[in-house]
Amino acid sequence: MESLLAQLAHRERRRLRFSPVDFDASPTLASHFGVTEVPTLVLLDDDTPVARLEGRASAPEIEELLSDHLPARNPNPSLAA
Repeated sequence: MESLLAQLAHRERRRLRFSPVDFDASPTLASHFGVTEVPTLVLLDDDTPVARLEGRASAPEIEELLSDHLPARNPNPSLAA
């Protein structure tokens, strides 16, 4: 799942920020977000969890999860502010 997320992070770098967390090195943070299974993807909006995937997930599953929460893509990136 890590390589899928790396590809997605690169492709969506204008709309999304990925922050991997080492579950073993950050048990307090993992506990704060209720992470009990690895891997877990927690989608945050202003530090509030809005969606999650637990266990291994495919690229289409991850993209489906994100599609409901990301702003629309700018069809002409050269006009982005």
